[in-house]
Amino acid sequence: MERTSTQDFGEFAATRGRHLVRTAFLLTGGDAHLAEDLAQEALGKLYGKWRKVARMDNPAGYAQTVLVNTFLSHRRRRAAGEHVTDVFAETPVTDPDPSLRLTLLRALAELPAQDRAVLVLRFWEDRSVEETAHILRLGESAVRSRSSRALTRLRALLGSELDDLARS
Repeated sequence: MERTSTQDFGEFAATRGRHLVRTAFLLTGGDAHLAEDLAQEALGKLYGKWRKVARMDNPAGYAQTVLVNTFLSHRRRRAAGEHVTDVFAETPVTDPDPSLRLTLLRALAELPAQDRAVLVLRFWEDRSVEETAHILRLGESAVRSRSSRALTRLRALLGSELDDLARS
């Protein structure tokens, strides 16, 4: 019996949904609610094109691209007065040092959206410069220079706070 495309999409959304939310969480600088909204919006866009997307070589990679573009679009059209808070959704923590994680998320949230997207794709998603450039529609040299500047800014933002956390 042949499966319907709705069933296939349901399976895809169930297996990739959490990953999309985690990536969106990093892109938004720790805003769990906005991350869920962005992931849902990206999945909605995918659902509308699912027959075509399902035939692609890498539907998960395409989903990441849609998510990042949705995030960047949201940042451009952001007219709403939503603000990132220090309150996170209750999720189990397996990280041995939650204070380090919170410090990194706060610093990441202070970077411009495009720089944050570059860092998340390059270092969290472990994407190559070429893949990141393709997803963000930037040149490879732009990805390298943004990455370098963003890391320098991140180090400056963390400064002694990171040293203090490392010692404790």
